[in-house]
Amino acid sequence: MSLLNKLRVKIFADGADLDGIMKMYANPLIKGFTTNPTLMRKAGITDYEAFARKLLAAIPDRPVSLEVFADDFDEMERQAKVIASWGKNVNVKIPVTNTKREFSGALIRELSAAGVAVNVTAITTLEQVRQVTGCLAPGTPAIVSVFAGRVADTGVDPLPLMAEAVKILKSKPKAELIWASPRELLNIFHADAIGCHIITVTNDILAKLSLVGKKLEDYSLDTVQMFHRDAVAAGYSINTEKAAKPPKRALV
Repeated sequence: MSLLNKLRVKIFADGADLDGIMKMYANPLIKGFTTNPTLMRKAGITDYEAFARKLLAAIPDRPVSLEVFADDFDEMERQAKVIASWGKNVNVKIPVTNTKREFSGALIRELSAAGVAVNVTAITTLEQVRQVTGCLAPGTPAIVSVFAGRVADTGVDPLPLMAEAVKILKSKPKAELIWASPRELLNIFHADAIGCHIITVTNDILAKLSLVGKKLEDYSLDTVQMFHRDAVAAGYSINTEKAAKPPKRALV
């Protein structure tokens, strides 16, 4: 746990299961929360506003990112302003483009200038980072969410991209960079090493936090014990009576 306490990167929990979110809320290591329509649908949520308001009532003191879901920029703007009104700790997630590949820059610029704390999401390139950064008002807090995990899924190392994104965002001191969609717990330490401000982490990865600092020899033994335990539980057997006896092995 001492390694985790030394981290500079802030860990945000990413999900839509309210019970799981509340468990993470009890953990002081979790500094904020994000969700999106896909996660909400998977969690069986049918009333967007009711869920969002319940979430914000339960978490009044840490940042919570909630996403618009319109594809038309005028409707996105209306949704964004309503969502922003639900709480002072809300970041409104705006996709970097709509489904027609149209850049959301004008909307981002307008909302940021109006004092709305946006979380620009689904970013995968440095050009998008530059474009978004140029649209942010210097005096308004904002989040720039780069999907490093999805970049890695294409066979591209996201570390250089994320390190350069940190540099780009320095022109807007109130903007923070998110390492989004991590694929493994090690990504938390990757993000920390390059000075990334935030990393969003799902519950399955957060469940591995207890492994941080574990002795590798002990983890090796745990693995051996698991294999043996499962083989016994499955009742596996091999008839070795007719097998030639192996030579005695010296213990090294």
